Amino acid sequence: MRVLLIDGLNLIRRVYAGVPVADDPGSQHETIVKSCVLSLQRALRLQPATHVVCAMDSRSPSWRLKAYPDYKKNRSPMPDELRDCLPAILDAFRDIGVKASEVEGLEADDVIATIARRVVQAGGAVTVVSTDKSFCQLLEFGVQVYDHFADVEHDHNWVSERFGVDPGQLVDLFALAGDSSLGIPGVRSVGIHTAVKLLHDYGDLEGVLSAAARIPGRLGNKINEGRDDARMARRLVALHSDAELGINLKDFRIEA
Repeated sequence: MRVLLIDGLNLIRRVYAGVPVADDPGSQHETIVKSCVLSLQRALRLQPATHVVCAMDSRSPSWRLKAYPDYKKNRSPMPDELRDCLPAILDAFRDIGVKASEVEGLEADDVIATIARRVVQAGGAVTVVSTDKSFCQLLEFGVQVYDHFADVEHDHNWVSERFGVDPGQLVDLFALAGDSSLGIPGVRSVGIHTAVKLLHDYGDLEGVLSAAARIPGRLGNKINEGRDDARMARRLVALHSDAELGINLKDFRIEA
């Protein structure tokens, strides 16, 4: 079994951003839908699979937003034009054999992480199609992460060169340094380069927090003061791979 997990809104919003503006709204709507379908079909050709899931964010607030109201506060809202097109886009995906999955209260990230881990544990192969760096934490479970738009696999070497840590340390990296794209500050005044050095020296987040009293000067004080923020950040950036989904993967088998 080879499963392709599509980060639905990641693909759709990136395609939408590249669609030229048309004078006729009806024509624009059709172009958006067609462009999204063509992009998905290209992904299916490049990453053949027996099962395909297009994971979508829940329309109700996620558990992350409830836990941290500033989560993704700097993200631009979905354009009304694209929101209006979404049902037609998902219908068009279904017409080519790709069904969408939306789970109440969960972001697509957690849906994807849960399916990915279960499939790998069952001996299957998984490819996640997304440009989102968060999915690289799944590499340690044997999942492949593919940037469909750059035609680049985000593998262990890519993570090491891009971030300076192993995939298994990514969550702790962003717990310390924060993630501005998600509106998560982490430990204030600790940037990526400092976080990388701390993880190289102390292994993981809890190792860094335990060593705070021994780290001299302002840095040690900042880490000590920011330990609660770091733990909250870790909770937010870590993908949940044990969520209750209520779906059957058999329903997402794609016709050859």
